Amino acid sequence: MATRFNALKSDAHWQRVWEDARTFAADDHSPKPRSYVLEMFPYPSGRIHMGHVRNYTMGDVLARYRRMTGHEVLHPMGWDAFGMPAENAAMEKGVHPGGWTRDNIATMKAQLKRLGFALDWTRELATCEPDYYGHEQALFLDLYEAGLVYRKESAVNWDPVDMTVLANEQVIDGRGWRSGAVVEKRKLSQWFLKITDFADELLDGLADLKDWPDKVRLMQENWIGRSRGLRFRFILSGFSTSLEANGEDGASPPPFVLSVVETLGPDASIEVFTTRPDTIFGSSFVAVAADHPLAQAVAESNPEAAAFIERCRQGGTTAAELETQEKLGFDTGLTARHPFDPEWNLPVYIANFVLMEYGTGAVFGVPAHDQRDLDFARKYDLPVRRVVSEGEQTDPVFEGDTAYTGPGTIVNSRFLDGMDVESAKRAVIDRAEAEGWGQGTTVYRLRDWGVSRQRYWGTPIPIIHCDACGPVGVPKDQLPVVLPEDVSFDVPGNPLDRHPSWKHVSCPSCGAPARRETDTLDTFVDSSWYFIRFASQPKDQPFDRAVAERWLPVGQYIGGVEHAILHLLYARFWTRALAHIGRLDVAEPFAGLFTQGMVTHESFYARLLSVDSVEKLPDIVNVMFEQELTKREAYDKFGEHYVSSTRWLPPEQVIINSDGSLSCPTIEQEFAGSDDVIVDGIFRGRVEKMSKSKKNTVDPEPIVDQYGADAVRWFMLSDSPPERDLPWSEAGIEGAWRFVQRIWRLFSETREGEGEDKALARKLHQTIAGVAADVEALAFNKAVAKLYELVNAIEKAQPSATRAEAVRTAMLLVAPMTPHLAEEAWAAAGNEGLIADAPWPAVDPALLVEDEVTIAIQVNGKLRDTITLPKGAPKEDAEAAALASDKIVAFLGDKQPKKVIVVPDRLVNLVA
Repeated sequence: MATRFNALKSDAHWQRVWEDARTFAADDHSPKPRSYVLEMFPYPSGRIHMGHVRNYTMGDVLARYRRMTGHEVLHPMGWDAFGMPAENAAMEKGVHPGGWTRDNIATMKAQLKRLGFALDWTRELATCEPDYYGHEQALFLDLYEAGLVYRKESAVNWDPVDMTVLANEQVIDGRGWRSGAVVEKRKLSQWFLKITDFADELLDGLADLKDWPDKVRLMQENWIGRSRGLRFRFILSGFSTSLEANGEDGASPPPFVLSVVETLGPDASIEVFTTRPDTIFGSSFVAVAADHPLAQAVAESNPEAAAFIERCRQGGTTAAELETQEKLGFDTGLTARHPFDPEWNLPVYIANFVLMEYGTGAVFGVPAHDQRDLDFARKYDLPVRRVVSEGEQTDPVFEGDTAYTGPGTIVNSRFLDGMDVESAKRAVIDRAEAEGWGQGTTVYRLRDWGVSRQRYWGTPIPIIHCDACGPVGVPKDQLPVVLPEDVSFDVPGNPLDRHPSWKHVSCPSCGAPARRETDTLDTFVDSSWYFIRFASQPKDQPFDRAVAERWLPVGQYIGGVEHAILHLLYARFWTRALAHIGRLDVAEPFAGLFTQGMVTHESFYARLLSVDSVEKLPDIVNVMFEQELTKREAYDKFGEHYVSSTRWLPPEQVIINSDGSLSCPTIEQEFAGSDDVIVDGIFRGRVEKMSKSKKNTVDPEPIVDQYGADAVRWFMLSDSPPERDLPWSEAGIEGAWRFVQRIWRLFSETREGEGEDKALARKLHQTIAGVAADVEALAFNKAVAKLYELVNAIEKAQPSATRAEAVRTAMLLVAPMTPHLAEEAWAAAGNEGLIADAPWPAVDPALLVEDEVTIAIQVNGKLRDTITLPKGAPKEDAEAAALASDKIVAFLGDKQPKKVIVVPDRLVNLVA
């Protein structure tokens, strides 16, 4: 064997051998026990980075180990290939999303293959291909026919420039992330999946997911948000059939009151739901959403209300956005009667933090015990009344600007005083039900899943709209509904809407002219069943139930915690929905879940200063010319006319100067000739997750070229617990490369010997058992540490038959981590077949038990020698062995110890 491991030559050779032999292709009909190992499939954005490498290396080690332990392993790979980035690339680069995506897939696939992952490429799929999304359309129609899909109007974020719905994450400071236009709230007809029908199942099923992280189960539990509360109505004060009480001295009521009565009736009321009925005596206002019927009725004859409602439509549409935006309200002039006191009237506001999509579209405010309500009450000078004690604080007047939301005793609440919170909740619900003005109700935070997206690059929704028949499903024999290729992105909006022919079809029911649905499906739908398609891929149906059920559920699923809620929840729903309609007898898709830490890297950015308007530019440039100002001096003089922006920089472009300052010649040269842009400095950002947006990714390809695939894999496994973030380090990868070379030298030695080495044999078998347990637990860094210890022990051992066995066994133990090196050493040692097909070494249980111990010998508390004795040796034997030690005899000389202290199996301390 060569003295140096040639990684590039070995990598290419063994990857070709595995591919030609179809080594990792799973056999659906194998009699072996099955193991389904899956990492969350990637979005084909261009090139993989070290974050991908870490994720897939973890799954790969487990998959290879499971093969060695006698399992038939399914370890597939595919591409989550639909989505907005491809469409944005089409607009920015003038390319077709399909071509851009498929080019990226080819690049990323080649990169993954360079790392030697044990993937079943025969099952590769891409969600953007008709042979995948056509089956998805069929499943959508199955759910539609089962009543689990419906269409309704829903509020969305609408970009009026790009003419598309934006995800909440694409709205930044109220503006479209790409166009910069002020985002509007609009109501559009959207398709929904009835995930709420499965809320109880999804929540209760979390208890069975023992091999999921507790934090992920808690996140899903909170997202589903099952809670018990009270649904009741506030009667609007003074409304009666005669309406006389609404005017002063018998005068006619204001016009907007008449509008409310005309819309809602003379007994108008506001329905609310609360999970905190115990705080009902802390009420100080009632608030309704801008789209609430009462708000709309007020706005009909009140221009100020109409203007406020329009302003609300410019705000956010999610709970997270509502928490952070300024709380604004419009006093309608109406009041609502407190259910426990007809003389207690609460002002009714239209508020920007209430949404029709959440609950009833109305809330009652308890400022002392809800931060949002407190912010609102302080802004509009409303009463703030304490009704839950805070320690010894029971004063009804609540001071301060931080609401108290903790536990306590009910105070200032009449018949509830002295109760704890839960008892008070039950008491209010009981009285509401007895008196007939409310009902105890269980509600959920979870909302039905809106799957409509107004974009081109997604799965076409297989629905045809007919004026006579309404929405009609596309006949199954006409699937897939394929996206047209001849589209243009020159005009903002969805090109399917303006395609000259694609959307125009005949109604499948009546034959009349009709229109295809031009919305496409949320890409979370694509990823909600891909793991089933990996398990079974017939051409004529989405999957074969019997074959799929042989593999499902996925035994070990690995991916980032950022998908802990939506992707995992949607996949759990989709599987249960398929079970509900009889397509599958599997409730939970993923039996085991592991959320790995991210690979992090330092980030750098340039701060750019640019003139805030074209109109100001000539004036500034003229002054610069006349006064011979540098761009920096111009900024100092006209700073109020400049705005700052951030440009993230690839770390390799940043130079760290000797004085610690930073520079970047690339960006400095880019703006050297610009009059309106100043590079204000290069700055160090945080060490954070590698991402293309921050440009702090590390491309693995040049690293693999330099060090080989196995060194990269070893580094990903060795330097940090897998659930924690791993900082990228050039020193770390160099250390991994040195260890790869070190074990290659060990494997290439020819130090023969005879006889046994009992200590080495025990170390070997303890390592076999320990590495197996660590890999099963995904504790890869611990497994790596045990392998380091074994290599150290082998290197120190004298030639023996045991040592030769240990070297051969070590090849098997490192095979899941460094497969190319292991294959090369296995073949060079004359072993038959591939090490990838070899069994995991057997463990001798007798050698797992220590029968000898190392005992420390101290003199006056200081270590002077060590001895090895049988475990459990009597104190007398330990004392005699210590006194017979050559080092101790030489140290003591003629002196005799005054006292001997023996701690069995640990130490002997001689007091001299």
